[in-house]
Parts: sequence; structure tokens; C-alpha cells
Amino acid sequence: MSQFKIIFTGPVGAGKTTAIESISDVPPVKTDAAASDMTKNRKSSTTVAMDYGIMNLAGGEKIHLYGTPGQERFDFMWDILTTGGIGLILLLDNTRTDPFQDMKFFLDSFQEFIKKTNVAIGVTQMDLSAKPAINDYHIQLQGMGLKPPVFSVDARVKNDVSLLVQSLLYSLDPELEE
Repeated sequence: MSQFKIIFTGPVGAGKTTAIESISDVPPVKTDAAASDMTKNRKSSTTVAMDYGIMNLAGGEKIHLYGTPGQERFDFMWDILTTGGIGLILLLDNTRTDPFQDMKFFLDSFQEFIKKTNVAIGVTQMDLSAKPAINDYHIQLQGMGLKPPVFSVDARVKNDVSLLVQSLLYSLDPELEE
């Protein structure tokens, strides 16, 4: 039985906890605490260590899902959580002031991990803010020399998050079957 580890990261409020909740086959472990800084302007609680869930695959294989804290002050957890990981899911909130700056920050922060694995990007909240569009993300990424899969996702919708995970797995091994 094979076991794999995928990391979910992104800024506060991008939907990491919600995405893991939507696709985990077990009740996820969450380490939320009351927001005490600028985060409380966006939401009442925030992840301070990690979120954890499991996706069960055919044949008994499992994908362990780890969500990082979005606040930079908890970045010491990022290296801990990426150890042994096979890929990164970056969630970006399209309603934030500068989602391209968020994207660049997280891609830079996880650059070494991405070089060894791969990344897929999900843009959340596009129903609330249609701009920038997905094509704008592709243009920004192209300027950075990157071509990861990028999707508009609703972190609450299992099929959206599953498509994002599948695109990451396919980018790691194009021979994979669904």
C-alpha cells in the first residue's frame, strides 16, 4: 500500500482548511485558534500549525493532505510539513488586494520544494471577484518561467478540489489513470 503526501498552502482565508475538509475521507484534524492580529479582519479563526486529512484511493493507496498556516509568522511549519511531500497545491484568494503578490510570495517561499516536486494552483473566490481572470494568472506565471495548472475552484466543492489534486498528480506522472 502506497502513501503519499500533498501540501496545501496559500494566504490566510484562501480556503486551505475548507479544501482539505471537502476531500478528506476522514474527519480532518485542525489546529485553529482565534485570530488575534490583522487576520481577524478576514475571519475569526486561523490555522496555527496545520490541517490534516486523508484521501483514500483505489487499491488501498492513501494521500495524506497537509494544510500550512497562511500567516508568515508560522512559516517554520512550512519546512516541517513539506518534508516527504510529493507536491504543492497553492490556493489564492481572488478577492485579496493583490493576489499576484500572494502568488509570487508563496511560489518564492516554496521554490525549493516546487523544484523537487510540482505545483498546481487553485484560485478561490472568483464568484466574488472575477478579476484577475485565470488567463491573467497564466500570463504572470509565464513571466516567472512557470507553467503549472491553474483552475478556478470553490474550496467547498469536492469535485473542484479533486480536480486540482488530480492535475497535480498528473503533472507529476502523466501516465496516471483516473
